[in-house]
Amino acid sequence: MAGNSFGTLFKITTFGESHGEGIGVVIDGCPAGLRLNLAQIQHELDRRKPGQSAITTQRKESDTFTILSGVFDGQTIGTPLTIFIKNNDAKSEDYDHLKEAFRPSHADFTYAKKYGIRDHRGGGRASARETAARVVAGAIAKQLLAHYNISIHAYVSSVGTIKLDRDFTELDLSQTDKNIVRCPDEKIANQMIDLIQATRVQGDTLGGIVTCVANGVPAGLGEPVFDKLHAELGKAMLSINAVHGFEYGSGFAGASMNGSTHNDVFSQDKSGNIQTKTNYSGGIQGGISNGMPIFFNVAFKPVATILQKQLTINSNGEETIVEGKGRHDPCVVPRAVPIVEAMTALVFADYLLRNKTAQL
Repeated sequence: MAGNSFGTLFKITTFGESHGEGIGVVIDGCPAGLRLNLAQIQHELDRRKPGQSAITTQRKESDTFTILSGVFDGQTIGTPLTIFIKNNDAKSEDYDHLKEAFRPSHADFTYAKKYGIRDHRGGGRASARETAARVVAGAIAKQLLAHYNISIHAYVSSVGTIKLDRDFTELDLSQTDKNIVRCPDEKIANQMIDLIQATRVQGDTLGGIVTCVANGVPAGLGEPVFDKLHAELGKAMLSINAVHGFEYGSGFAGASMNGSTHNDVFSQDKSGNIQTKTNYSGGIQGGISNGMPIFFNVAFKPVATILQKQLTINSNGEETIVEGKGRHDPCVVPRAVPIVEAMTALVFADYLLRNKTAQL
């Protein structure tokens, strides 16, 4: 199956299925000499894992990882890192009734058409379980970025109709993980939690938006034309399960502004650093970072598995009724926060290494 790798120099390849033996990732291109903080890697996995709160799926996975190669004496040695996460709580019988049915808005039909076979157990390779492998790789990328003083913070800015209408510059992002919905505004967070719980009781689901901010990104990261920094970020985000939209900087709102307002005027601070007075560009111009904070929004659709009866078609073309069973998220955005951060870190780690070849 093609399409399982991401990155150019800092490159990852994920493997495994939702209800197989486990999932994992091979990271190629990680520089030697990076001392790994294993507790921090586990912390990132814990932020994504199922069963962490009352508003997530109750599948119980410890998501503990095993490093099979690429590390000696606590440091990377420049060879491929292979990391494995065992599946411990798969209940495949919950999906037996879906073996022949094509669930609405799932990958069942498309996978069957492309490959002539599909793993119906939890969605197989199309399951969001695969993203745990990305989070492991992203946690290592974050530790590489820390050497360059680059930080990445994502948070939930909307759930359904509940929106956090405050700019990230007005928020204390250290408060993001202080509540189960990962919104750094306590009042709005409680409203989001109430909405998710009410929707779950109805057997329905919700979508939402994750906002991500990267600080400390130096000017000059990115490539011309097809490999623009924002294009790679867009690809990274749109590769995440359930993502239906990506916008950076002013995004779609910029389409209704005048150029005289939207242009980011350059200035110089007392230390001689060049900045822009506004940041509608989202820290990226010409596909290359300009040194300002990089920020973007990622829109997630409502979870496709709902605990309600739906009319669909089976593999024989016959009408049938499906109804979700088992353990599912009523809203994915709280658990998506570390996934968005991980994919962002992978992009920046790759471009940092690529940038080393740009000048003599």
